[in-house]
Amino acid sequence: MISILVLTRGLMHTNKIFVSFIGLVMRISSLFQPALIALSVVSAISNSAVADDDMEHLTIFGNAQSVNDVPGSAHLISQEELEKFDFTDIMRTLTSVPGVYVLEEDGYGLRPNIGMRGTGQNRSEKVTIMEDGVLAAPAPYAAPSAYYFPTSGRMQQIEVLKGTSSAMYGPRTTGGVVNMLSREIPEEALAGQINLSAGEDGFGKAHAYVGGAGKNVSSVFEVFRYQADGFKDVNHTNADTGFVKNDIMAKVKINSDADAKYYQELEFKLKYSDEDSDETYMGLTKADFDANPYSRYSASQLDNMDTSHKQFQVNHHIQLSDRFTLGTTAYYNEFSRNWYKTSKVNGLSLSKGGIEDAAAFDNGTFVGDEINVDVKANSRDYESKGIQTVLDADFGDHQVKFGARYHEDEMDRFQWVDTYALDNTSYEMTLTEAGIHGEDSNRIDSAEALALFVHDEYTIGDFIINAGLRYEDMTISRKEWKGIIDRNEPTTKDISNDVDVLLPSLAVTYRVNNDLVIIGGVQKGFAPPAPGNDKAENEESINYELGLRFNQDTLSAEALFFYSDYDNMHGNCTASQGCDDENVGDQYNAGEVKVSGIEAKAGYEFTADTVSIPVNLTYTFTETEFQNSFESGLDTWGDVIAGDELPYVPENQLQLSVGVVGEKWRGDVLVRYMDEMRTSAGQGSLNADEAIASRTVVDMAAHYSIADNQEITFNVDNLLDKEYMATRTHGSIMVGKPRSVTVGYKYSF
Repeated sequence: MISILVLTRGLMHTNKIFVSFIGLVMRISSLFQPALIALSVVSAISNSAVADDDMEHLTIFGNAQSVNDVPGSAHLISQEELEKFDFTDIMRTLTSVPGVYVLEEDGYGLRPNIGMRGTGQNRSEKVTIMEDGVLAAPAPYAAPSAYYFPTSGRMQQIEVLKGTSSAMYGPRTTGGVVNMLSREIPEEALAGQINLSAGEDGFGKAHAYVGGAGKNVSSVFEVFRYQADGFKDVNHTNADTGFVKNDIMAKVKINSDADAKYYQELEFKLKYSDEDSDETYMGLTKADFDANPYSRYSASQLDNMDTSHKQFQVNHHIQLSDRFTLGTTAYYNEFSRNWYKTSKVNGLSLSKGGIEDAAAFDNGTFVGDEINVDVKANSRDYESKGIQTVLDADFGDHQVKFGARYHEDEMDRFQWVDTYALDNTSYEMTLTEAGIHGEDSNRIDSAEALALFVHDEYTIGDFIINAGLRYEDMTISRKEWKGIIDRNEPTTKDISNDVDVLLPSLAVTYRVNNDLVIIGGVQKGFAPPAPGNDKAENEESINYELGLRFNQDTLSAEALFFYSDYDNMHGNCTASQGCDDENVGDQYNAGEVKVSGIEAKAGYEFTADTVSIPVNLTYTFTETEFQNSFESGLDTWGDVIAGDELPYVPENQLQLSVGVVGEKWRGDVLVRYMDEMRTSAGQGSLNADEAIASRTVVDMAAHYSIADNQEITFNVDNLLDKEYMATRTHGSIMVGKPRSVTVGYKYSF
């Protein structure tokens, strides 16, 4: 409240604009329609002066801080790097960062599976995902599995931290943090860009933004739409397998005069996105995968994901003095989704025989005229809101941050199951029994959390000591009405768990000389328990890292050893892992687990006359081991024996990129290698039926400037058209995306 009052005084000369704009924002937030967002932004673009400094408190590194000085593993994927291949799939983008694992699923990255340092990739639930410094998962405490992910194609930069570097950002601190930075407001009076692409399998992308800066009011408006018909065919039908995604974002910033006693910025961000995708969990049997990996069973013809996401965010930044700066963000997110997808065939779940029945039916070996298909409406509404603030204090040798966040989130699950008859002549699905809404799963998971942290960066000679302490206090609850659709009835389950934890971290950086830096650190990692468990246990670990960075002219290199010693590791049962319906939402404790490895990255730029050749290499080596024997309901874990390795963690990953850059053109080739990996816990030699073979995938991109402000692009994903197995879930196989050629045109002004 104090900072808002100070802001009002500091912006007195723009009071009329401020008041009218607040009224407009209040009306927008109630209606929250994209057309009104556009009107608000267009009306806010004003004078021709250059905008003041950007709001660095939304970033992790900040414009003034070199990634080289960050303690622990830290990587910044710049706008230039993002534009090389212009990926719309965040998982293809993140393979340039060592220590990051991705698990493909649909081929387009619609629901990313991202892991770090052996945490597991399932719906990115063990990684803290943020956009502009705000938690982005639909319910990051109560339901962390990210069935929503920010649209990576519209981002300007991506920050990735692991280990001790991520200690300030929770609630999950073992693996790391991905902070995606949305478009900044242009510094020019008026600037923008139109980026259009079209390619195989009906792929199309339209991306445009326009914005400008005035003396005291600046704004930007951005639209991103991409779609595809899909690269799979549903057997015996004309059903679609593609998607359409829309994303609209607007920002308006009001700032005081540069010479104001307390320089301030107030930024409003509005965002809307939706998705309509014909995606499924039904993969193929091994025989059908070998025969045609790009087919889908007819029982999946109705599978469809329908989502919408809305966000309202307010950022306030005030320079209190030369020593103190305060940044505060309030945020509100709504996310709704209904994944209407096949869950059982003839009463059998997909992982317990349903896939085999679907395969037999399509291949003409099923005895009978029809099969019964259960299609579950996985209907859920999410809400996430909170306020967070960070006070930066400059005490000379000590750079101190004091932070606080109060957060609430909720997942409201209201599911049902419809039953269809699939005819073996027409292959049409006829509804035979409509489900009662809420009868399958009727529950609310919720969380309230308070997080406090203090972080001190102390410089003494050539040493930089980073010491931090984070405190989390949370209440995680579940209310359930089993088989009851009226929530006025008594609950059949009402459980709340109170959790609090102290998370210390310590990192030391030693600058050997201007080029070489040695880094090391230790931190306590943490992940909260899932709701609904009477005997909830935290996931806790002690994480170590030691390594060095070298930067000299056009040569850069980094190598880090990491070791994570889990006191207890969580395994969360989700539909994406192939868990049976009755187990979804359960959490399993693996006890002690050891994860260790090496992360390495190197880059060098050769030059010859007017041509430069940048070369970059990324490598990750990982070893994992369960220390206990136990039974779980996770398909990927199963019955574990001490000494087993974790599933879906390849031992070796390597990526090599080589570019050739001229005055008006450039070409880049990207080679990604992933080692073979287990699909269930085990040890010794890999069983072919429980493994994914190693693969090498090559991507290519070319750019040519036909004018100073115009460019044409040519991209080929999977240049050699490699057929490969992406994942095994639900007792079936999902295929990776085949070769895809895209051409594009970009116009800037």
